[in-house]
Amino acid sequence: MNILLTGATGKVGRHVTESLVASGHHVRALTRTPGAAALPAGVEVVEGDLEQPRTLPAALEGIDRMYLFPVPETAHEVAALARKAGVRHIVVLSSSSVLEDESNPSHQHHRAVERAVEDSGADWTFVRPDEFAGNTLWKWGDSIRTESVVRAPYGKAARAIVHEADIAAVVATALLEDGHAGAQYLVTGPQALTQIEQVGVLAEAIGRDIRFEELSREAGREAMSAHMPPPVVEMLLDYLAESAVTPGPVSDAVRQVTGRPARTFASWAAEHVGGFSGAGDTAGAAAGSSSSS
Repeated sequence: MNILLTGATGKVGRHVTESLVASGHHVRALTRTPGAAALPAGVEVVEGDLEQPRTLPAALEGIDRMYLFPVPETAHEVAALARKAGVRHIVVLSSSSVLEDESNPSHQHHRAVERAVEDSGADWTFVRPDEFAGNTLWKWGDSIRTESVVRAPYGKAARAIVHEADIAAVVATALLEDGHAGAQYLVTGPQALTQIEQVGVLAEAIGRDIRFEELSREAGREAMSAHMPPPVVEMLLDYLAESAVTPGPVSDAVRQVTGRPARTFASWAAEHVGGFSGAGDTAGAAAGSSSSS
């Protein structure tokens, strides 16, 4: 079997790559910067860019199955090119946000990619993870390292945040095994934890106290606006407010698809201690910094 991976250098993509290389199948990875990809031996690394579909035909030659990173602006053209090249099955990295209100910017982003793949005529599987555990690194890593504090609104907001390796395991299984065509997998961690509980897990992992300081919605908006556009800020604040009243869903998709239970947030924290202690985070660095890769 010949498999093409897009987003192979991302937080999920690297785990997918490692799983597929171990399976013995031919793996081709698409990246804009092959020289900097640092992917495992045995991976065929080719240059290309989902934002420029004209760069893709050579990468798609001979491919049976494909892992698609979500780029909605070109998704229809990319999916059509894949189908024309003979790709039979496309596994999409989507998001749990497609199950939420259509006005949600994340819903619009990911559902557009899903629709494009549906329209292509290829078999498809949609992997819809909830919040990545790795988001805690970019949200809280700096303040934990420098001040041993987390400042955030809605401390009681609870989600079953998911280990990126579990998302990748579902993706890899759907690529390697038959029987997943038409499946839509909501992928979560095994337990919904409040933000305050997440901070407690991180404190236990790094071996020092971390203080949680509750921010008002207004203060949270101000802090988040320094890094994100207003529609995304409001989306995230609404997401937190809702999760403080009704905890996010907990699914058993990881066990159902892979045959083993989902990893806990504590296990993720133990693997990424350096990202919060300042001692370096080789696991996190290898995985990449983008929450959606």
